[in-house]
Amino acid sequence: MAMGKRLYTQHAFLVAWGHFAGQIGLLEKLTDVAIERKVYSHTPQAKVAAFLVAHLAGLEHLQDWNKSAHPPAKDTAVAQAWGQEAWPDYTGISRLLRSLTWQEAEEIVQVLQSVSQPFIDREIRLSLTQKGFLQWDADLTGIPVSNGSRSFPNASYGHMDNEIRLGYQAALVSMESPTYGRLWLSVAHHPGNTVSSTQAEALVRAAEERTGVRPRRRTELLRERIYALEEDLSRLQANLRKRQQALEKAQVRLKEAQEREQACLKELFHLEQEYRRRSLKERPHSKLARARRRYQSARKKLLRRKKALQRAQRKLLQVQKKLQEQQSLLRQCQERLAQYEKENAANPEPVKVAIRLDAGFGTYENIALLIEMGYEVYTKAFSHRVVEHLKKQVGRDGIWVRVGANAEMVVRRDYKLKGCPYPVDVGLERFHTGRSLKYGVLIHFGEDEVCEDPVEWFRRYNGRQSIEAGIKENKRVFYLHRIKVRSEPAIYLQEWMIIFCGNFIRWAMVWLDEQSQALDEGLDVKGMGFKRQVKVGAHTSAWVEQSPEGVLLRFSEQSVFAGKVLRVPIRGPTRSEQGRKSPWKFSLFRLFSMIPSLIAQPLG
Repeated sequence: MAMGKRLYTQHAFLVAWGHFAGQIGLLEKLTDVAIERKVYSHTPQAKVAAFLVAHLAGLEHLQDWNKSAHPPAKDTAVAQAWGQEAWPDYTGISRLLRSLTWQEAEEIVQVLQSVSQPFIDREIRLSLTQKGFLQWDADLTGIPVSNGSRSFPNASYGHMDNEIRLGYQAALVSMESPTYGRLWLSVAHHPGNTVSSTQAEALVRAAEERTGVRPRRRTELLRERIYALEEDLSRLQANLRKRQQALEKAQVRLKEAQEREQACLKELFHLEQEYRRRSLKERPHSKLARARRRYQSARKKLLRRKKALQRAQRKLLQVQKKLQEQQSLLRQCQERLAQYEKENAANPEPVKVAIRLDAGFGTYENIALLIEMGYEVYTKAFSHRVVEHLKKQVGRDGIWVRVGANAEMVVRRDYKLKGCPYPVDVGLERFHTGRSLKYGVLIHFGEDEVCEDPVEWFRRYNGRQSIEAGIKENKRVFYLHRIKVRSEPAIYLQEWMIIFCGNFIRWAMVWLDEQSQALDEGLDVKGMGFKRQVKVGAHTSAWVEQSPEGVLLRFSEQSVFAGKVLRVPIRGPTRSEQGRKSPWKFSLFRLFSMIPSLIAQPLG
């Protein structure tokens, strides 16, 4: 490669990633985002780009952009690679983010999504070709803030890191990628008191919208469920009439008891008056004693009738509540059926999608919903009562199959769980942990014959540790749990930028590795791993040699990669760079474009 312009950088991989960002159109699209602010030294679009690069650099705090040992903001080579003459100060970035509106944040997110879409589309096609199905994972993770803080908008208390903390919840969906291992599909921002059981449908809907594909809805199952609900409703209505009659009967009996009690009380009162007037002594079998016993008996009967009325009212309310719930559920299912029929009609090429969820999502209603939406469902039981019930059923005669180093399973096919409208495959797990045993229940619905191979079922479900590892990666590498801003639209943007960075580095990893393989001294990018690229590669020194053929990063003697090089193909300048390099051309163009309108104006 012919030697050209030579620069020195302390952030080698940020330079390489900047050129990759230009290759995939990210720089140009960020420049086109509509953010109207007064411009002094740097445009708001440049500040957004700087915020993204700060995440790629793995900075824990925004001020590290300018105040770290080797601040990226002072690195000219990084700025040029990202299409900038110079970087803005972190204070300017912070001011922009503080004033960011929801609409502006959404526009930036749409840019990140549009850049990501070709990669996601390609991996979907590849996954369907190789495996015949897509694998999605979903989870909810807490983003805690200081419990005493009052400056984070709409933060609330919820379960985070096994304790109650103030903060937010991020709902994430990822997919298994044949090329990149894991790709993030979506993230949704929620208050801290949001729980997993309420988010199952929202998560899969977000993933469907993001990917543009979905499975065929199981409308035939939903029709059967509606039919069963209608029958249950008829029985409940008959039971309601029966309870209403029982209540009316209890009310009549109570009235009779009240009248009887009043009559006995009146009789007792007159006899007491007569006995006092005549100075008679009350004996055990006297008329007064018998009247007193009749009153006490009537009083007890009245109390029994009141309790019977309360029981009748309570039972009627229970039936009414159950009836209302069934009517509401029936309406929901009917509306869902109409929606699913439309979605099936608009989906001529449905795909098979398996989704893995943890126990927090495994309520009966969520399982039924995902089944009806057409998914191959892998989850765990939400309620521990299912575990206790299966333990009693299995007893000592159950055939336990070893599925892991310390794990065993007993499986049941087409098992009917109370509260779930569809039979499912269940697997009772037990884990040997020292002297104790821990239990859990796996639940599956779909075409996969999981009961034939419990080992594969166990392995397949536990593959969802991929999303758990991804969440740890986001927190330990990009500091998802360290909120850099205190405006909610900016917090939402930070969440999206972090999952974009996770994808971006994986795309760049494959791209850079392909470029370096042709060189004897080329750096093994894939062999570095994700975390090392951010924590080490993005903060190591190199000489940036530019020529017409491209850019060569030659790592310095002070670098941990000394003696290695990284080749980056050259890209053409973006529209923003062209305008910045030749401002007089832009001004002349503006002048000539204004001539027709100036001529058309009347003289006055």
